[in-house]
Amino acid sequence: MEYNTSRASLIFPEYGRAIQEMVNYAKELPTKEERTVAAKTIVNAMAVLHPQQKDMTDYRHKLWDHLFIISDFNLDCEAPYPMPDPETVSKKPKPIDYPQKNIRMRHYGSIVEKMIAEAKTMEEGAERESVIEQIANFMKMSYLTWNRDTVSDELIFDQLKEFSGGLLSVKEDTKLATKFVDLQDTSRNRHQHNNNNNKNHRSGKKRNGFNRGK
Repeated sequence: MEYNTSRASLIFPEYGRAIQEMVNYAKELPTKEERTVAAKTIVNAMAVLHPQQKDMTDYRHKLWDHLFIISDFNLDCEAPYPMPDPETVSKKPKPIDYPQKNIRMRHYGSIVEKMIAEAKTMEEGAERESVIEQIANFMKMSYLTWNRDTVSDELIFDQLKEFSGGLLSVKEDTKLATKFVDLQDTSRNRHQHNNNNNKNHRSGKKRNGFNRGK
C-alpha cells in the first residue's frame, strides 16, 4: 500500500492529488495540441472542484495560473493567458513590523487608553458622566473576557481613576453591567431616555411659543 507520506507534496492541496497527476500526465504528452486539449480539460475540472471561485474576479485567469504553478512552469501549451513569472510567484512579501506599544494593562488594550484620554478632554456634564460610565463598563467586559472569574465594580472604578491620573471617576451608586447583553440594554435605554427628553423639550418650546403668540 502506498501512503501519501511517501508521495510528492501537493502544491495546491485544495485541488487534490488527482489534478496534480493529470497535470504530470499532460506534461508528457507528445504534441502541443494534445497538451493544450489536456490543459483545458484540467482547468474545467479545477473549476468544477471549486465552483465558488466563479465569484472571484478573473477566476479563469487564476485557474490557469494555478495550472502552470502545479506543472512547475513546464507545461508547454496554448493558453488564453500568459504563464506567470516564477520569480514573482515565489517572491515572499516583506515582513510587516508589528506595532509595539507600552500598554499598562494589556487585557484592556490601547483602545481604553484612547477612550480615557478623550474623556479627560470633555467638559463637565451629563454627557461626560455617561462616557465615563461606558468606559468603566467596557473595562469590566474586557476584564471578564480574559479572566473568567468575577471582578468587583470597585476594582474597575479604582483602575479607571488610576489610569486617568485621578481625573475620571464614576458617580456614586453606579452599577456596572454583568455581561455584554446588559451593557447593550443599558446603552439602548439611555439612548431612548435622551430621545424622550429631547422630544419633551421640543414640545415644551412649541407650546410656549404658541401661548406667547396668542
